[in-house]
Amino acid sequence: MRVDLAFGKTGLTTNLPDRFRYQVLEARSAQPLDDPQGALEEALDHPIASPPLEQLARGKSSAALSVCDITRPAPNRFTLPPLLRRLHQAGIPREHTTLLIATGLHRPATNAEIREIVGEEIASSYLIGNHNARNREEHRNLGQTTSGTPVWIDERFAAADLRITLGFIEPHLMLGFSGGRKLIAPGLAAQETIKVLHSPRFMRDPRAVEGSVEDNPLHRELLEIAALAGHSFMLDVALSRDRRIAGVFAGDPVEAHRAGVRFVRRALLEQLPEPVDAVLTTSAGYPLDLTFYQAVKGITAAQHILKPGGRILLVAACEEGAGAPEFSRMIRDFPSDRQFMEHIVNQPVIVDQWQLEKLGLVTAKHRIFFYVPGLPPEYHSSLWGPSFGTVGEAVDAWLEGLPETARIAVIPEGPYVFPRIAEPELAVV
Repeated sequence: MRVDLAFGKTGLTTNLPDRFRYQVLEARSAQPLDDPQGALEEALDHPIASPPLEQLARGKSSAALSVCDITRPAPNRFTLPPLLRRLHQAGIPREHTTLLIATGLHRPATNAEIREIVGEEIASSYLIGNHNARNREEHRNLGQTTSGTPVWIDERFAAADLRITLGFIEPHLMLGFSGGRKLIAPGLAAQETIKVLHSPRFMRDPRAVEGSVEDNPLHRELLEIAALAGHSFMLDVALSRDRRIAGVFAGDPVEAHRAGVRFVRRALLEQLPEPVDAVLTTSAGYPLDLTFYQAVKGITAAQHILKPGGRILLVAACEEGAGAPEFSRMIRDFPSDRQFMEHIVNQPVIVDQWQLEKLGLVTAKHRIFFYVPGLPPEYHSSLWGPSFGTVGEAVDAWLEGLPETARIAVIPEGPYVFPRIAEPELAVV
């Protein structure tokens, strides 16, 4: 069987032997909106549980907008202009409007990436800054949450009269769904906050997984942080399979995000009647598979439909290598998943350890195979599963020894699919 996989910017085609039973799980989505511009204008003028944006901005002298970095395909070039126009019509001048790239602990966006993120015109005429989580002096202390998380948020955001986030909603490996509150923490939080949010206390909670929101302790923690930061207004979109606008959700940061999650969950849910023996998955191609750090999301998203002891093959370009220095160093230092998981329990949290921790929770139960050609050779011997030089070799090893009755799922767009085994509580009505 011939399959086309999301891989880098170009995609990747491979052949799977015909002797097995395959089920291809395509990224489901709502239909793209016929008039996305009209839907956007309507959402800003008639938002969810909030006054219209222009009314909300009247009497304010400054605004700060948090936008996704280059690793997220948020359509900022489409959503920003009408939002900014309303701010200026309400009296907030351009020179008092700041755009912040919500990097969390990712690397800063380059000038070229900023132009890609916000568009040439906005990049050349607005004050745009990268968030720097590693410099606490650039953050304001807002106290702590009820559970004790220290809250440090980018001073430029905290100091503004109006605090807005722009993003999009998709399943997220620990937060349930992205969007809304995530553009504040971890997006604009200092590392002192981020490390607590990504500590084993949250990472090993079984409710902190893709698609889980209602009872997710990390979701609740981020909502509390966003409230402490004075989150004024959010504008999120849902994307169709081809990344066109499928839904627009603007307004109160809690209620608008809740409406967006309902929409995305209904659109993406793919229910299987029973677990499968093996899964071939990706990290959805560019930009999500730029690094191995991001590519882990393809593995965590696939685990929910796999039998205990089942197999996952991850195919991801990883053209920028492993990821940040701390993450890269941990891969080399801990060639054993068990050693890593035991080591971090009673140690101070290290930047990016959470992504390896989420991977370790999967490798403890399943066998993982890798085709990650952009990852430098020195890392391959330290991956918690075998890696291969060609996709054909990886496929052969992944399938070796499986009976012809094996049930195999293929997920060409990785984390853009929300797969689950059918249960009454997951049914969408």
